Amino acid sequence: MNKTELVSSIAEKAGLSKADSKKALDACVEAIAEALKAGDKISLVGFGTFSVSERPARQGINPATKAPISIPAKKVAKFKAGSDLDNAIN
Repeated sequence: MNKTELVSSIAEKAGLSKADSKKALDACVEAIAEALKAGDKISLVGFGTFSVSERPARQGINPATKAPISIPAKKVAKFKAGSDLDNAIN
């Protein structure tokens, strides 16, 4: 499912126009991104939890030249599915 299909599904299930559904989806995604940038954790009971994790710096190997390279530390977004979502899938 892509964004257009998701907007259509939201519009149908919520009884909204596609334009309003797109605005709501964009606002939701933006709010989640802003909270993660601030280092917050977002918990949606039954659906799941969004959080930020830090990957430490490490040494790697360039596969083409086999030369060692330094991979810098970085923050990554993580999602852990909630029990209701897990049960719906299985």
